[in-house]
Amino acid sequence: MRTVPVLSLLILVQVLWCADSEAQEWTRFRGPNGSGISKATGIPVTWTDSDYNWKIDLPVKGSSSPVLWGSQIFLTGDDPEKKRRSILCIDADSGRVQWRRDYTFDDFYLHRDNDFASATPCVDQDGVIVVWSTPKQVLMIALGLDGKEKWRRDLGPFRGLHGSASSPIIADGLVLLANDQMNPKRFSFYLPEDTDWDPGKSFLIALERTTGKTRWKIDRKSELAGYATPCIRRIGDRAEAIFTSTAHGITAVDLKSGQISWEIDQLWDDRTVSSPQLHDDLVLGSFGQGLSGQRLVAVRPNKAGGAKGELVYDVTKSVPLVPSFVVKDDLLFLWTDGGIVTCLEASTGEVHWRERVGRSCYSSPLWIDRRIYGISKRGEVVVLAASREFEELGRVDLCEKTFATPAIAGGVMYLRTQSRLYSLGKAK
Repeated sequence: MRTVPVLSLLILVQVLWCADSEAQEWTRFRGPNGSGISKATGIPVTWTDSDYNWKIDLPVKGSSSPVLWGSQIFLTGDDPEKKRRSILCIDADSGRVQWRRDYTFDDFYLHRDNDFASATPCVDQDGVIVVWSTPKQVLMIALGLDGKEKWRRDLGPFRGLHGSASSPIIADGLVLLANDQMNPKRFSFYLPEDTDWDPGKSFLIALERTTGKTRWKIDRKSELAGYATPCIRRIGDRAEAIFTSTAHGITAVDLKSGQISWEIDQLWDDRTVSSPQLHDDLVLGSFGQGLSGQRLVAVRPNKAGGAKGELVYDVTKSVPLVPSFVVKDDLLFLWTDGGIVTCLEASTGEVHWRERVGRSCYSSPLWIDRRIYGISKRGEVVVLAASREFEELGRVDLCEKTFATPAIAGGVMYLRTQSRLYSLGKAK
């Protein structure tokens, strides 16, 4: 008889654990391991203003993506006139701002579509991590869930023509950051003749989550500033972080030791922005230049533990530069900056369909309930069937410039435009 309450307790614990894990599913850029894949089932394919749970005007503008811990939404923004960057904590149930922390900065040159707080934060039970850069410093700040600062690190100056946007992630008690910077000699024609600008000091770094102390650091060659957010690849009981960069191609670093597990270079010679993705034993990465992607590769690391690996296939047509891609159910979806979407077989690169669906975009697509959601720069949401057959399911206009990628947690999608935040879907 005593087994009944014990079983009931175990079931309750499991239910609570599942609910908690769903509430914590979007803690970094593009959610679980940066995949852009959600388990939500209640997000509509079309909607009107009356379908939102709430919508608010944000006190700051920006293009960084929201992240969540429990019922707290964290996002950043800036006020260029006041030279102020801000971290906001918003109640996910009501849209009310719980707290705000402001930080001043010195103005500097940016790409016209970038802003001063474009990197997406990451969050866990200990709080939120934000990375902001200026030509004088790469600043990492750790705040508790209550907004109180716990630690900060100045990681040195940043060199980049367009500003920075490299987002941190948290993994196995570490905060990871890819800090790939520009070598000004490569673009000296952009700089005034009297410019005395040393090459940026590029590196990969892992800091202890609770203290901010450096656990390991890997110096890198400097070619171009990088913007790709790493992901984690797990092999048995070992974990490695996957990074992409212009100078080094695809690099895997053992999380525990900080040693390079393998590296496949000479893949590309220009900027890496889209974040790497995983599919079975394949690692996918891409690069591009100007306004479009140039090449996507699928590589297979050496199973014997060698330093290299093999190129399985590559794609050179309709490759995204900024938007990251989606891999699900052996399908690879590429949503280009110019609004062309391609569906390929993820294991072989075989093309199933390629269609132009809209205008240019920076936001990365998401996979939700066998659908692909993408948002144009002008704020038009396009919903497609995540299928080997092309099918458009719906369109919704957010009526404002949108560069951020939505966040999804507990069955609700949070869409951020430049000045507003929306809650859509039925909470579990």
